[in-house]
Order: sequence, then structure tokens, then C-alpha cells
Amino acid sequence: MTPLAAERAGGFYTDTEFDLAPLHALRSRAVELGRSCVHPSWRSGAVIMALWTALGHYMVRNGLDTMIGCASIGLDDHGAAASRLWRRLCHTHLVEQQWRIRPRVPFPLGTPSDADRNDAPCDAPPLLKGYLRCGARLLGPPAFDVKFNTADLPLILRMGDVTSRYRRHFFDTTASTAS
Repeated sequence: MTPLAAERAGGFYTDTEFDLAPLHALRSRAVELGRSCVHPSWRSGAVIMALWTALGHYMVRNGLDTMIGCASIGLDDHGAAASRLWRRLCHTHLVEQQWRIRPRVPFPLGTPSDADRNDAPCDAPPLLKGYLRCGARLLGPPAFDVKFNTADLPLILRMGDVTSRYRRHFFDTTASTAS
């Protein structure tokens, strides 16, 4: 959703889960990413790259430089994976204090377990891994999305932070594009 579309809709969906006030200065050039669906038989790296490339070209054409959104983590394990992921990623991928946001309904993170302290493996969902590989950063702790029974990690990706590995693919509008 573009800034103008968000204004007409009363705000970004992310506004319903987080207090986005710290991002006020970025909003006029930000796009919100939401859930997207790709049939399982078509989910591949090539399809995901095509989606991201189209998004990058859209951002360049519209003078946008910031993406915000959430990565949802299922709670089938009562939130253990979400808590471990937050505890690990907040040390390596958290934005500067000035950009940090707060969840409206915080996800109850609980007390670190022995598994957290002993570096038990905790795989991030593929979407979150992809965002982080591109250069995305966490905006703060997760919100509890009651409707979808998920812990939603707020993310930001600024065009200037996209890793060089992906920059040319996503934002080079001079490259030929498929019609």
C-alpha cells in the first residue's frame, strides 16, 4: 500500500498492530508490504525474485525508499519459536532506538528458557530469512495477532540498506523486464 492509499484507508494495516509514530518522517516515502499468496506448486526462488523485482521497480517509479510490514510466526508451539527468534534477532537486526516501535498488543515473550541460553537451533520462517538476507531490520518486539494466531515481527527495509547482492535485481529499472 502506498502512502496515498494508506491515507485514504485510514493508515497502514501495520498501524493496527503497532504505534508507528517513530516512523512519521519516513511515511511519505514508504510502502507497506502485506500478505501475498502464491500457489504451492509455483513457489520457487524465481517467482519470489519476480515479485520482489516488480516491487523494486514500482518503488523506483513512485519515488519510494522504505518498505514496512510484518513477518508472521505461527504459534503452534505456544510461541516458543517466536520468543527465541526475537531474542536472537534483536541482538543482530534491531534498528536504531529512534526508529523503534511498540506493539499495541505485545506478544508475551515469557522468560528465556535453558534452550535459549544454550543456542538451541531456531529456524526463521523462509519469508523472514529472505527479508533479513535483503537487509531488512526489526523495528521492535512482536505483536500478538489474535485474528491469525501469530506473533508478528515488525520489519523495515530501506532501499539504501538492500544488500548489494539484491540491489541490482530489485531496483535496476534499466534491465529488461518480462511482459
